[in-house]
Amino acid sequence: MTLIWILGLFRTRLGRFAGFIAGLAMTVTLVASLGLFMQDSSASMTARAIKAVPVDWQVELVPGADAAMVEDAIGKAASVRTVKTVGYARIDGLEFVGGTVQTTGEGKVVGLDPSYLTTFPQGPRLLAGSFNGAVLLQQTAANLHAGPGDTITLHRLGLPDATTRVSGVVDLQNADSFFQAIGVPPGAAPQAPPDNAILLPFIEWQALFAPQAETRPDSVRLQLHAGLDRTKLPADPNDAYAASLQQGHNFESRVAGSALLANNIAARLDAARGDALYARVLFFFLGAPGIALAALLSIAIAASGSDRRRRDQSLLRLRGAPIATILRFAAAEAVALGFGGVVIGWLLAEMLTRLLFGLTLLSPEGAVWALGPGLVGFALAIAAILIPAWQTARSLSVLSARRSIGQARRPLWRSVWLDAILLAIAALIFWRTASTGYQVVLATEGVAATAVDYNAFLAPVLLWMGAGLLTLRLVDGCLDRGRAALEGILAPLAGPVAGAVAASIRRQRRRLASGVALTALAFAFASSTAIFNTTYQAQARVDAELTNGADVTVTGSSAAPAGLKLDELARIPGVAAIQAMQHRYAYVGNDLQDLYGIDPGTIGTATTMSDAFFAGRGATAALRRLSETPAGVLVSDETVTDYQLNLGDTLNLRLQGADHQYHVVPFVFIGVVREFPTAPRDSFLVANAAYIAKMTGLPAREIILMRASGDMAAVEKAALAITDGLPGIQVRSLAEATHLIGSSLTAVDLSGLTRLELTLAVLMVVGSTGLVLALGLADRRRSFAVLTVLGARHRDLAAFIWSEGAILLASGALIGTATGLLVAWILIKVLSGVFDPPPEAISVPFGYLAIMFLISLVATSLATANALRDAGVDAIQRIKEFS
Repeated sequence: MTLIWILGLFRTRLGRFAGFIAGLAMTVTLVASLGLFMQDSSASMTARAIKAVPVDWQVELVPGADAAMVEDAIGKAASVRTVKTVGYARIDGLEFVGGTVQTTGEGKVVGLDPSYLTTFPQGPRLLAGSFNGAVLLQQTAANLHAGPGDTITLHRLGLPDATTRVSGVVDLQNADSFFQAIGVPPGAAPQAPPDNAILLPFIEWQALFAPQAETRPDSVRLQLHAGLDRTKLPADPNDAYAASLQQGHNFESRVAGSALLANNIAARLDAARGDALYARVLFFFLGAPGIALAALLSIAIAASGSDRRRRDQSLLRLRGAPIATILRFAAAEAVALGFGGVVIGWLLAEMLTRLLFGLTLLSPEGAVWALGPGLVGFALAIAAILIPAWQTARSLSVLSARRSIGQARRPLWRSVWLDAILLAIAALIFWRTASTGYQVVLATEGVAATAVDYNAFLAPVLLWMGAGLLTLRLVDGCLDRGRAALEGILAPLAGPVAGAVAASIRRQRRRLASGVALTALAFAFASSTAIFNTTYQAQARVDAELTNGADVTVTGSSAAPAGLKLDELARIPGVAAIQAMQHRYAYVGNDLQDLYGIDPGTIGTATTMSDAFFAGRGATAALRRLSETPAGVLVSDETVTDYQLNLGDTLNLRLQGADHQYHVVPFVFIGVVREFPTAPRDSFLVANAAYIAKMTGLPAREIILMRASGDMAAVEKAALAITDGLPGIQVRSLAEATHLIGSSLTAVDLSGLTRLELTLAVLMVVGSTGLVLALGLADRRRSFAVLTVLGARHRDLAAFIWSEGAILLASGALIGTATGLLVAWILIKVLSGVFDPPPEAISVPFGYLAIMFLISLVATSLATANALRDAGVDAIQRIKEFS
């Protein structure tokens, strides 16, 4: 009996059931896909974070400690891949006698095993010569004006000078961590790397500095650099951080103070877990409105057939069916529809996640994100079908259930003004978040526990919900009290029957208001998702460009500047703009900082100059001021604070001149620079390249920035071929910068998720406009038949149908797009802390919004055309069907 009932329902109400299953499938698909993507993005952030760590552990031996015992403790505390011994010695300085005598201040001599360079490839990068002997750091080589083949003198502490022959020049990547002070209290200011350093083979280093260790033990130290087995770490950044922190504590308990640990991998994961938490809440709150909308769409489709279900129940009860049988039929209907929606949702999720993300629900991790959404789908089907059936069976008599018209009760949410409450709470949460500087994730350094201010992300969600309820209230009120105005608005469309149409719409205002609200929520979800994702992608590019410098960046050295190839590089096909930039070093007091020399008027043609890079009036004003002040210099916030600078102050910097000596050069402090392409995150300076060249006698430009108009990979390949002859040259494209950003949230590729959400958003807009309108009009077929019997012509019926469609689409699209714009703006503001720099303005994808509106217009037109065709059925026959 139950099977016959279900088959009969599917045969007579296939369209309505198909719509419900589609809404259910979208809910399951979105939840499963979003969860799987969120899980995978966390794992990819962990992988990128640890990939950027050059040395996992740096263990410094306390004088007198047993190195073998400490190395054994490392192996017992963690799964170790390799351990290398590194020696550090402090010296009074270095000296080179060439045409003139060049000397440096205090420096460091490092002893490395020859295999260190292959074991830890993210260490020194060879610029000239070879690694077969003593190797100078780039800045030290520039200070001494020495290179491969030269013999330099080391001024040891308390011992006679020693000499060594230079075999190469290197750029020491990650110098900050390589020379870090180990064992300092948490929160202490990081130690700057030495201005002068030289790397020696470990055997030579031992021969030179073992005697110094005896006379000056405070000047010599040994470290064990350990590479751990990273495959044993959990995929989640927070769990991986906790595991690496526990391994470090285990090691410290084993050595009992005979060694100090710098847990570099834990420190890197410590920074990554905050971004991972941002990602988790971002993805959840981006998808939450879509999930809610798909669920509401399913409920709306189910509710559109509530009158017919009540009549079916009354008919069954008239024929003697007990309530238990009625509920069994309703439960079977819910299970059948739920099963269809869940299975189709799983299939769609599997197909889309494979296509867009390369993931699968069939993996052990994916199974979790299949089971959960499946249960949600069944629960939604029960809530939409079985529970209303149970309520009707308990509360209505047979006669009441057969009535088509009844007294509608005022909803509770309208009585308590829930819409106003939700909007007020959203405003309050946003104000509180803004007052804290949009810091919504707390991942305290050195502490495994993390905290997320999830309330901050409730602001856009509550705004979306409140706007939907407010739309219900406003549309209902306007249609109830604005009949005269509505008649005037509909006159061009409805003609002489505008008054009757307005009266009909007023009587149907509750149903129409629900349709408008659902359409508005669909447009709000689609537009907010599109606007946020477009802004996100634009800002991810700015972030990557800030790291890389431009689309393609060529970086040379002072000995072999990239500017030598400027003209050849400019002729590469696909190069839209090119700029050369100086990269020097300057002493601010005793602090060595990066100095960038630019042409202020043209630098913006090759790379982005964001207003967020500069404090005050923005990029245009800052660069104009620099152009008007030849001796002007832009200084970082940290330097301004440390040296108590005021605008207009003279800042004397020591720059290296053509004679290879440092000379004092006066600059004028004209503004603050916070970020700059290729610059470090802390202290740096930006000045006029022409002034630097004039005062130092060195016009060379070490960096070239190129903006590509075509294929960046092709431009990069051509640049590599042109600069192949320059020693130590480095060419990088913007595509590589995503990996350099590391675990930053803007390094997460949202393109697949964007396509998924925007595709489903369009389907939801189609469902909320075309499908809901079609089902609503289908429920009014009896009314249209009565109008036909009373003498209404086909064009009069068309006026009724087209008027409802126009109100639904126009009102929903207008209110929804405005709401979506506001929701996206709030979400971007809340996430200001993750963008570096924050976006200057939101990016609106007008093309997508136009396509979405056109598709919804087509869906509405098809729904109304179908209703008009259906209205052409013989009126007497239609009335008999509903009798």
